[in-house]
Amino acid sequence: MRDFLPADIPALVLAPMQDVTDLPFMRVLGRRSLPDWFVTEYFRVHPDSKLNKYILRSICENETDRPIFAQMIGRDIPNLVRSAKELSQYPIAGIDLNLGCPAPVVCRKDAGGGLLRQPEKIREILGALREAIPGRFTVKTRLGYYDAEEFQSLLEIFRSHEIDGLTIHGRTVLDRYQTPVRPPGVKLAVDTMACPVIANGNVVDVETGLSFHRKTNAAGLMVGRGAIRNPWIFGQLQAAFRGETFKTITHQDLSEYIAELSEELARESVSYDPVLHIQRMKKTLIYISEGIDPEFEHGVRRMKTQTEFQALCDQYLSNKNPLPILPSRDSRIFCGFGDLIDH
Repeated sequence: MRDFLPADIPALVLAPMQDVTDLPFMRVLGRRSLPDWFVTEYFRVHPDSKLNKYILRSICENETDRPIFAQMIGRDIPNLVRSAKELSQYPIAGIDLNLGCPAPVVCRKDAGGGLLRQPEKIREILGALREAIPGRFTVKTRLGYYDAEEFQSLLEIFRSHEIDGLTIHGRTVLDRYQTPVRPPGVKLAVDTMACPVIANGNVVDVETGLSFHRKTNAAGLMVGRGAIRNPWIFGQLQAAFRGETFKTITHQDLSEYIAELSEELARESVSYDPVLHIQRMKKTLIYISEGIDPEFEHGVRRMKTQTEFQALCDQYLSNKNPLPILPSRDSRIFCGFGDLIDH
């Protein structure tokens, strides 16, 4: 990971978000601003699992020329090793292990963030994967399952294996998305880990990104839902870290982005279903709509057709009003959506 770190500013990384950060999203994002590297949606690993062909496309057909890490989630060691070896045959920058997803359906299976309840199992998994992975091996985690006090012992496990990078979502699993991030835990890792540490959690705009970095001195920032709402955020942060001015985004810019994303998703669909397509766009628009107009968000939640979708964008986004710098309300109101996508 060190060879991907910019020389003059912190690294910026797109977070893996299930059912969001696919190939169409990466394409549309890349036309506006690019992270220093990507992390895929997670590959589910279990005894009967096969590599997801759609996620593989985000690796094999990525036109951005940026490195991409393949993320795995699971607890079965032989099959994690098998999948890691299979993924290593593809043009990836490395393999990342998900120890942070807080979704209840994942944690009930003792995978993702659920594994943080079993430190010794994590130790076994890291040892087996480090031995099996010939290239870069990174980990994405939270501060603990129940309490951030767990993080000290987790760090000892991470330090005992030669991982190449550690990304930390600055909340516990039980925090989900309903508390502020906790920079001291990330700062502790920055001060004690030999590998680069990336800070993740609630980076929704330039101000929150600069603040999180200032409090942690992390090697970089990972941006998740902030990039859904504002795909220009990586360029804005890069400019801000260099002391340069950055682009002000308008509602019209947002409308063009939404239309392009809709077109890309429809084009990539194996069997286009207008109902499913609108549901996917609804997920995206619910987050984007925050702070624009209460009636816009209300309309998004009720829309059922492409015609309604287009009418809403025309009514509320066909203007040069600047996109609000920060959402008008705390982003934790979207914790239900976040549980599905942001690990």
